[in-house]
Amino acid sequence: MADAPWAEIREKFQAALALSRVELHKNPEKEPYKSKYSARALLEEVKALLGPAPEDEDERPQADDSLGAGDHALGLPAELVEAEGPVAQGAVKRAVIEFHLGVNHIDTEELSAGEEHLVKCLRLLRKYRLSHDCVSLYIQAQNNLGILWSEREEIETAQAYLESSEALYNQYMKEIGSPPLDPTEHFLPEEEKLAEQERSKRFEKVYTHNLYYLAQVYQHMEMFEKAAHYCHSTLKRQLEHNAYHPMEWAINAATLSQFYINKQCFMEARHCLSAANVIFGQTGKIRTTEDSKFRSTEAERDVPELYHQRKGEIARCWIKYCLTLMQNAQLSMQDNIGELDLDKQSELRALRKKELDEEESVRKKAVQFGTGELCDAISAVEEKVSYLRPSDFEEARELFLMGQHYVFEAKEFFQIDGYVTDHIEVVQDHSALFKVLAFFETDMERRCKMHKRRIAMLEPLIVDLNPQYYLLVNRQIQFEVAHAYYDMMDLKIAIADKLRDPDSHIVKKINNLNKSALKYYQLFLDSLRDPNKVFPEHIGEDVLRPAMLAKFRVARLYGKIITADPKKELENLATSLEHYKFIVDYCEKHPEAAQEIEVELELSKEMVSLLPTKMERFRTKMSLT
Repeated sequence: MADAPWAEIREKFQAALALSRVELHKNPEKEPYKSKYSARALLEEVKALLGPAPEDEDERPQADDSLGAGDHALGLPAELVEAEGPVAQGAVKRAVIEFHLGVNHIDTEELSAGEEHLVKCLRLLRKYRLSHDCVSLYIQAQNNLGILWSEREEIETAQAYLESSEALYNQYMKEIGSPPLDPTEHFLPEEEKLAEQERSKRFEKVYTHNLYYLAQVYQHMEMFEKAAHYCHSTLKRQLEHNAYHPMEWAINAATLSQFYINKQCFMEARHCLSAANVIFGQTGKIRTTEDSKFRSTEAERDVPELYHQRKGEIARCWIKYCLTLMQNAQLSMQDNIGELDLDKQSELRALRKKELDEEESVRKKAVQFGTGELCDAISAVEEKVSYLRPSDFEEARELFLMGQHYVFEAKEFFQIDGYVTDHIEVVQDHSALFKVLAFFETDMERRCKMHKRRIAMLEPLIVDLNPQYYLLVNRQIQFEVAHAYYDMMDLKIAIADKLRDPDSHIVKKINNLNKSALKYYQLFLDSLRDPNKVFPEHIGEDVLRPAMLAKFRVARLYGKIITADPKKELENLATSLEHYKFIVDYCEKHPEAAQEIEVELELSKEMVSLLPTKMERFRTKMSLT
């Protein structure tokens, strides 16, 4: 080490740290990195005062420096070599400076220079990386390199650094376990060194960040199971160490719930969402820990719009939970025409009884958030909503009402003015809640009213939206409105069939519903035409199934029009046959389409065979009269 006074080195280092912590917005507008550059200058001065390290005299890169993590990145465990003696301690202090220089360059968007300093830090520490003095610094350097390579979209390199950090943490905790030295302590006098408890807290925070970054890397690599596991562990650790920002924590927990919903792990999804509600409720009420990586709650209170947006986003996650749970139950209990199958309903009830019996053991295996009062608060929210698939209308209605409550909450922020796409998605989810609730309803008139509510909320959207800019959304809504009218027509026909002599009012109602369904299916099909109004010879994969379904339902709708005029009925049958033939012919030319509509294709083939005979009977009848 150089002969410079130790007090001067310490003073410059502490001043550099203080400047590094200055928030960017506090710098002059034209010099956003002014404090960072001043910190860098001081760090370079400290580096010069420390003098060259023996390892630095020959800076030719070693064979493994391209990865930077050395043997450990290859999965080989580190050997414990304590950083003892002046040479080792000098190398460690230089490594601390290289680390801070690396972070400084990254903060000022000079990634290559940042990488160079961080790799140099690792090189200086390599043989001491498992020691009490160096393990935290080594892991932090690797974490930063992991983030750097992730930003470059070199995900496998990022993964290697971050997994190396995780392995080193686990090895250290297994073999040594005592709270290691924090990197800042290398430039503190003995009497100012940190207490064991503070060291432990800081080291655990470093590891929590490591898991957080790994979760993101695994998500990017589409290793979703692993990403969810690491995300869950990160959130749990943040609560345990009180190192979280309530709003940010809550949105991360709510986002994680969507993974569990897709995996049909409804207990875990409910737990994440309940925890999100409780922690979000802390926004602005508690102060986060000093070492939290997120901004303070004071800053949060200054952005009420962000608060309401996050609240709306959590509400949307709840909507998906309620809707998916209901839809999952419907799929379990419906027959091949989409109606309630009583045998399947009994099977679901038996399965649910088994799930209830196993609940406690399942709960013990699941990773729970919080302890004590926090755990009780989360449980209180969980108790208000079931995680079991509903087996009857009353149970489905409970979920529906919960989902609808969150629809209204989401719409408070995601309004049509400013958030068109988000608003429409919330309305579509609301419609879907009514649709799946109708499945559980046994009263046909009440089912009709539910579909009528869907139409009332969806139809105005078509009027408001410019089809040029919102073509895909328009198609979705046109198809959905058409299907709602289609379902209402089927229900009205079923009601009429139970009457001995349906009056003209019911017949008119059925025909009006038929006409409306036809109108919206035709609007959807017309949207597929090219600028010359020609229907495509080859329908795109993304709209193939809905296009075929629309053709099939249009064919069926023409066959359901009630008329006393034989000539008109013959015209309707001819139009119906034309649409059925389109489906059959298209599937012959494009065999891949047949896989999309197997049931409808078989029925279409049957109708293509039967309708000509029926139409011939009509012609004969008309000629006789």
